[in-house]
Amino acid sequence: MLTLGIEHLLTAFRETSVGVFLGDDQGNEVLLPNKYVQQELDMGEEIKVFVYLDSGGRPVATTLKPNLMLNEFGYLEVKQMSQHGAFLDWGLEKELMVPFREQEVPMEEGHAYVVYLFLDEVTERLVASSRVNRFLKNRDLTVNEGEKVTILVYKQTDLGFNVIVNQQYKGLIYKNEIFQPIQIGDTLEGFVKNIRPDRRLDISLQQQGYERNMDTNVQKVWDMLNQGQGFLALTDKSDPAAIQQQLQMSKKNFKKAIGALYRQRKIRLEKDGIYLVE
Repeated sequence: MLTLGIEHLLTAFRETSVGVFLGDDQGNEVLLPNKYVQQELDMGEEIKVFVYLDSGGRPVATTLKPNLMLNEFGYLEVKQMSQHGAFLDWGLEKELMVPFREQEVPMEEGHAYVVYLFLDEVTERLVASSRVNRFLKNRDLTVNEGEKVTILVYKQTDLGFNVIVNQQYKGLIYKNEIFQPIQIGDTLEGFVKNIRPDRRLDISLQQQGYERNMDTNVQKVWDMLNQGQGFLALTDKSDPAAIQQQLQMSKKNFKKAIGALYRQRKIRLEKDGIYLVE
């Protein structure tokens, strides 16, 4: 049987009234229904399809690409609730089920959640789970400190935001190191700040080190000055919250950035704010 939940490159080998049968070199075959058969598809031609179970529990192929594949995490919306669980919109006609036992918190229609797609060994069906922690494995890390990573924000805590790192590991962004709006479901670029002895990851949204950050922060202040017709109503005495709101950076980084611009004689510092040097 073809693996469910992933894309396969299969060969068209037999036409029927309901669609075209596709197969691989191991003798596995699956139906591609007529609504997904392109007119130019010839017998013997290869086509990439996604394989899952239809409403009758039969393997079926589709040329549609779902928003989530096997062993991946994603942020999906609940389209409807039933006596069996929640049903998520994942880009296919048949919705993806989250059984009640796999819900970290009771799900609600119209709300979106971070979930993991896996193959249930008992039912042999694709199901999703919002109990994401049990699918995150930090024991065998393949990332290093300072490395750029992709993160998916999945939970807010007293410390900050828990994130999924590279679709494999659990990480944490501390709230006092966040200088931009983020929310559950955001996919962002981050950096591994620290690998703890327990193998957990501290993640930063900014690359570490003064020189690495400075160009970005200087450019951000420069752009704001130009957008403000040569004036920015912030100083080194400004409230950190005001700096964060306008520039999405810490007061420490702001002071370093304006210091760099001042040394380059591109700005002058006054009591009411910063001015571009004409």
